[in-house]
Amino acid sequence: MKRRLNKKYLLLILAYTGLLLLLPYVLDSRDRATRPAAQLQPRCPELELPWEDAGGPNGSEPATEPASNRSQPRIHVYLHATWRTGSSFLGELFNQHPDVFYLYEPMWHIWQALYPGDAQSLQGAVRDMMSALFRCDFSVLRLYAGGQNVSSAFIFGWKTNKVLCSEPLCRAHRRHEVGLVKEELCAQCPRRELRELERECRKYPVMVIKGVRVLDLGTLVPLMRDPSVNLRVVQLFRDPRAVHNSRLKSKHALVKESIQVLRSRRQSDRYKRLLAPANRATRAENYVSGALELICDGWLRDLLLQLRAPPWLRSRYLRLRYEDLVLRPAEQLRRLLRFADLPASAALESFALNMTRGHGYSSDRPFLISSRDAKEAVHAWRERLSVEQISQVEASCGEVMRQLGYQKTHEEDTAS
Repeated sequence: MKRRLNKKYLLLILAYTGLLLLLPYVLDSRDRATRPAAQLQPRCPELELPWEDAGGPNGSEPATEPASNRSQPRIHVYLHATWRTGSSFLGELFNQHPDVFYLYEPMWHIWQALYPGDAQSLQGAVRDMMSALFRCDFSVLRLYAGGQNVSSAFIFGWKTNKVLCSEPLCRAHRRHEVGLVKEELCAQCPRRELRELERECRKYPVMVIKGVRVLDLGTLVPLMRDPSVNLRVVQLFRDPRAVHNSRLKSKHALVKESIQVLRSRRQSDRYKRLLAPANRATRAENYVSGALELICDGWLRDLLLQLRAPPWLRSRYLRLRYEDLVLRPAEQLRRLLRFADLPASAALESFALNMTRGHGYSSDRPFLISSRDAKEAVHAWRERLSVEQISQVEASCGEVMRQLGYQKTHEEDTAS
């Protein structure tokens, strides 16, 4: 009898415990069912607003200055992008402009020197390097040189840099002439010391840095607020399906960066599994695919951050889609130049048109800037990705696609 009563009490205790565990889920489900559909945003990230209680660049919201006012500090532009979005082409447009001192991916040195540090932990170092470079202080590169002699040849992408390969630093090219830099000629340029580069840097009214290693717009807000930096940000987006297609083509070259991005979420069991895929044969593809989901999350945070931003920040931010840039290059180039307070150039417009009216899209060297067929570049993913791959990207990046105006495949079918 006593044993039977004990069993009865044990069952009652278990039932009561189960009820307590289920109750929050029942209440949460009922709350979701009664909430308007418009309020349900899948995987909407929580935002920290980095400008709260800080005011504008001078402690208050500033009035908009005329773009041509050169009495203000010189203009600095950061091209905020991620891997395989067409950012090299965007950067090349500024590299060709005679009034621009351009740097291609200088923060690459940080990621290489501190590998395998996770991407999130490197954001402070990335911002500090950017702040120094915008002030023409190139000594910051020595921190990541690993004992190497730091000269112009140390700078990542130096063989295609128009300033470094033109007079007065080198005779390989003339700065005012628009055209791709020939690497074989630039490789013969004399190595210049950092102080020579700093002197040349200070001559230019506009400095532009292109990078893919800033994870989110919030990292840049302190620089955008600093009046001595006078930073403007151009953020480049691209259809995530096209990004995924391009990343898969270059997957082995992107493994290290993808791991660093995934390690930013290493506390999550899900991303731990992505970092240790069961099938070693498809490991590179798994890393690249997993990182894309985090990239889309970052894009969504940036879009929501910009929507909630005060006027002073919105005036310093320009959103650009890759598809608009390559399909309407002259129009978008003029928009970019106005934003950077740079004079228009007929030669630069012709260059942009020629670069987007090439033959074909594939390249044996995917990181090489070359003339390509813009329409094929925009639509190649439709032929090269499987139905399963397309569905995976649309599931992971659906909300940011909606925000950017990219239709899912089933929506396109319905519209047609």
